[in-house]
Amino acid sequence: MVYLGAAYLWVKAAHLIFVIFLMAGLFMMPRFFVYHQETVPGSPEDQRWIEREGRLLKIILNPSLVLVWVLGLMLMVEIGAWQFGWFHLKLLFVLGLTGYHGWIASYTKKLAKGQRPLGDRQLRLLNEIPGIAAAVIVIAVIVKPF
Repeated sequence: MVYLGAAYLWVKAAHLIFVIFLMAGLFMMPRFFVYHQETVPGSPEDQRWIEREGRLLKIILNPSLVLVWVLGLMLMVEIGAWQFGWFHLKLLFVLGLTGYHGWIASYTKKLAKGQRPLGDRQLRLLNEIPGIAAAVIVIAVIVKPF
């Protein structure tokens, strides 16, 4: 603990807290999409879903993603994580979740424009991505298989 000193555990705790917020949002948004797609574009219900999705993105998902990255990079430097194989696996899946977040943001915009490019089944399958990624990340960090 060279750089953070006594703050290390606080940074680690904050990182985990914001990971939980991020994952909650990543699980919620595709469910929102399923319900949103059932509405008629331009209807009052459509507008309510657009507002809900916008708030989830701006209040929870975007700030959580930024904080997860900032705090995670601080921890990476602190422990010299780049030298560990488990960290490379974690980073790969974190990059994947970041891309998933980007997809969520873009799909939110499509729904707001009245576009419905994916079906309910596809959205339900896409909803499994964060769970699988979280499982791999937790195993990599806790078990450190390599």
